[in-house]
Amino acid sequence: MSEASPATPAQGATPHTGSLARRMMLIAAGWISVLLLGGGIALDQTLTGLVTRNFDAQLSSMLNGMIGSAEVGLDGEVFLNRPLGDQRLLEPNSGLYWQIRGEGHEDFASRSLWDRALDVKTDHLDNDVHTYNSHQFRGETLRVMERSATLPGSDTVWWFLVAEKRANLDEQVARVRRILFRSFAVLGLGLLVMAALQTWYGLGPLRGVQRAIQKMRSAGSNRVTEPLPLEVQPLVQQLNALLAHTENQAEEARTHAGNLAHALKTPLTVVMNAATAKAPDLADAVIREAAVMRRQVDHHLARARAVGRRAVGQARANVSESVEAVLRAVTVLYDKTRFDLDGNRAAMVAIERQDLDEILGNLIENAAKYGGGSVFVTLDPTREPGWCEIWVEDDGMGIPEEERSRIFDRGARLDTGKPGTGLGLAIVRDVAEIYGGGVTLEESEDLGGLLVKLRLPRVS
Repeated sequence: MSEASPATPAQGATPHTGSLARRMMLIAAGWISVLLLGGGIALDQTLTGLVTRNFDAQLSSMLNGMIGSAEVGLDGEVFLNRPLGDQRLLEPNSGLYWQIRGEGHEDFASRSLWDRALDVKTDHLDNDVHTYNSHQFRGETLRVMERSATLPGSDTVWWFLVAEKRANLDEQVARVRRILFRSFAVLGLGLLVMAALQTWYGLGPLRGVQRAIQKMRSAGSNRVTEPLPLEVQPLVQQLNALLAHTENQAEEARTHAGNLAHALKTPLTVVMNAATAKAPDLADAVIREAAVMRRQVDHHLARARAVGRRAVGQARANVSESVEAVLRAVTVLYDKTRFDLDGNRAAMVAIERQDLDEILGNLIENAAKYGGGSVFVTLDPTREPGWCEIWVEDDGMGIPEEERSRIFDRGARLDTGKPGTGLGLAIVRDVAEIYGGGVTLEESEDLGGLLVKLRLPRVS
C-alpha cells in the first residue's frame, strides 16, 4: 500500500499569512498585558508600602508615647505616669499590646496581654526603632516595634515593645489589592475594546477596497475610484495600474488576433478560389500565398512574444553581451564582411535579452547582407540619461530618404534580388515600440551607407 500524499491546498485557494486584524489584536493585547502588569506591580508596591508605613506610624507613635511617659519608681521598677489612650490595650487578647522589660525586673505589660508575654531578646541594644513580624502567638501574626533605652534615675537598659496583630494590616492590603485588580481588569477590558474598535476602524479602508473590487465585478467598472485614505492610495494606484496593464494586454491581444485574421484572410481566399476553380497554377498559388501567410505569422508571433515577456516584470539586458553573441552568429554566415564594435560596453537596457538578440540580429544581418563588406556597431554613443542608442552602420547603397518610412511596412523590400521576407525592420520597429523605444533610419557619415539608430529605455 502506497503512502498517502500530504494534504495540498484546495484548488484555487489563495495562500495567506493569517489575519491582519488578529495580528493587531494580539500585539495590542500583549502590550496592554505587559503595561498593565508592570503598572499594577508598581502601583501595588507603592500602595501597600503606604498602608504599611501608615500602620507602622501608628505603632511608632504609641511606642514614643510609651517611652515618653515611662519613669522609674523608688522601688526601681518602671511605670507609666499616664495611661496610653487606646481602649484595646485594656481588653484581653485584643490584638494590640505593649510591654517593658529590664534585666532583673518583672515585665511591665498592658492588660491586653493577659497571661502572655512578648518575646524579647536582651542580648543586643536597639537604639533605633526595630520593626519586624513575629509568629510567637499561635494563630496570630504580630507586627512588632521595639527599642531599648535607659531611663533617668536608673542604670538598667529597658526594652520597650509595641505589637499589633497583622490581620488589620493584611486586611487593608487585601482591600487595596482587590480595588487594584478590579480597576485594572476594567481598564484592560476597556483598552482591548478600544483596540478592537481601532483595528476595525483602521482596517476599514481595506474593506472599502474589497467592496470596490466587488463593485467592479458586478458593475463592469475597470478602475477603483472611491476616495480612500492616503496610506491606501499607493495600493489603489498599483491596482489601477495593473488593471490598465491587463486591459492594454487584452486589447493588444484582440488587435493582434484581428490583424492576423485579416492578414490571413486574403491569402486563404486566393488559395480557396484557385482550388475551387482547379486552376492550372494551383501549386504556385499555394506556395506564393503560403509564403505571405508565413511572413504574417512570423511577424505577429514576434510581437506576441515581446508583449508576453514585457509583462513579466523588470526586464534588463546587457547590450554588449547581446551584440557580441549576434556578431559571432552573423560572422559565420558573412565571413567576408568586416564587423567592428565600439562604445559603452556597460550599457544596460530595459528589454528582455531574447528580444534584444532578435532586434540586433535583424539589424546586423541586414547591414551585412545589403552592405559593401563593412559593418560598424556603436553602443550608447550619446550617453543620454534614460535612453540608450545603438547605431548599426554599413557601407552599402543606403536607402533614399523618401523610401525610409515605407521600408518599415510588413513585406516591404527595396532589393528583391536577395532572399528575405521583408519583415526584419518591421519586427525591429514593433518590438522596440512595445518596450517604449523606437528606430530611425539615416545616412552614415563615416561609411556612406545606411545608419540605423535603435533607441531603447536605459536601466537606471
